Amino acid sequence: MLVEGGVALAAGLAARSIVLTAFGFDSLVEIVTAAVVLRRLLQRSPDESRGSLGPGERGASRLVGWALWALVAYIVISAAASLLLGFHARPSPVGVALTLASLAIMLPLWRWRLRLADALGSPALRADAACSAICIYLAAIALVGLVLNQLLGWWWADPLAALLFVWWVQGEAREALEAGASP
Repeated sequence: MLVEGGVALAAGLAARSIVLTAFGFDSLVEIVTAAVVLRRLLQRSPDESRGSLGPGERGASRLVGWALWALVAYIVISAAASLLLGFHARPSPVGVALTLASLAIMLPLWRWRLRLADALGSPALRADAACSAICIYLAAIALVGLVLNQLLGWWWADPLAALLFVWWVQGEAREALEAGASP
């Protein structure tokens, strides 16, 4: 994820690609949230009831939620600026290759995280798995935007692809914050 995030951010910034930069940002969010969830799972006592939302679980869910809202803000502001000011994303062969590789890796990782969340009864791990689902969705959307830009020269496909991503992310962000707020 660290390599994916770094490459996506560098390639996205170089190509002025909002969707590729958002993809990199999502990778970094996923690293942070995975670390928080792992820490929480390691601190979990054996006598905690399955599915309980202790303070650590609620905190981890809130962190996931706020990180996803930050991603939504970046996408909306950047896409609006790009479309209104006509900032053109450049083709990114590195971005196309990266999103293809990500799809191949993230699908099995997401399924594994969901099974683990169910086995451990962890809402925070389930929220973290949602980050993987978002990564898959963003990789697919990014791939479409990048390919349309690269093959057809449709620069506006990049910010529009990023805006398609917002619908999914805001729902996951809201759900994670709600899970973090309930005692």
